[in-house]
Amino acid sequence: MGIGDVYEVTVGDCTDVHYVDTGMYDVPEYGSVYIIDAERPALVDTGIGARHENILSAMESVGIEPEDLEVIAATHVHLDHAGGAGYLAEDCPNATVYVHEAGKRHLVDPERLWEGTKHAVGDQIEFYGKPVPISEDRIETLTDGDEIDLGDHSLDVMYAPGHAPHQVVFYDPAVDGVFTADAAGIYTPSTDEMHVTTPPINFTLDEALDDVAMLQDLDPEILMFGHYGPAETGDKLETYAEILPKWVAEVERKRAELDDDEAVIDYFVERADTDLWGERKGRAEMRLNVRGVLVALDNREE
Repeated sequence: MGIGDVYEVTVGDCTDVHYVDTGMYDVPEYGSVYIIDAERPALVDTGIGARHENILSAMESVGIEPEDLEVIAATHVHLDHAGGAGYLAEDCPNATVYVHEAGKRHLVDPERLWEGTKHAVGDQIEFYGKPVPISEDRIETLTDGDEIDLGDHSLDVMYAPGHAPHQVVFYDPAVDGVFTADAAGIYTPSTDEMHVTTPPINFTLDEALDDVAMLQDLDPEILMFGHYGPAETGDKLETYAEILPKWVAEVERKRAELDDDEAVIDYFVERADTDLWGERKGRAEMRLNVRGVLVALDNREE
């Protein structure tokens, strides 16, 4: 697997779905964008703006011209999932951008989101590319229970606010698969491991666990992770439901011990796994996840 490579989803009975390794943060096997070669061709997520050319190349390899793309479905507006939406809307003039109603304003005017992202990710912002605004008339808003009709496929909208208040997941009945956004955590196919994702500022443990329970009730055959790639569901949701509260409790215990949030962050960053995505990304990922839990703990006490 390599940055920019395009793969057909062959898990289960999946048809007409491909994904591209976007090379987010210059790291392979971290960010994926999905291409549905349906009667109404669609993208699920767009990755960061700086990598939008990879998406266009991936579409071309699947046989979808920019003017043929009809749907850009954003699971949420965090820039690692929707940062390229404005660029792709410009390049694909017939595509409508779909996003949860709480996220629309950030696509129309992404300045606040851009500033917040810079604050959250620090020097990693160099990988992103500043988002491009999208005209309101190019955007359709979504809410729980909606459906995006792709002809021979559909995307059923399920609200999943544990990671962010503008997050949805999409269930495609044609393949019995869910595009999970960040609701099911992070999966690495090369190691077959699940990892937590708890960035600031909107992560809440209870809602995140509710999102996992919702997916468990749906019981899809395939999970199509934004980070990273498709996999059989197996026991992955059960695993995530176990490791997520354990992670939050671990940060909470260390905060009680050290009584200094920066010391808590440093403690975990020094112990970050740097083998998987390299030292820079591994440490940055840990920093984000610890800060997100600390913010969630503060919010719980208010």
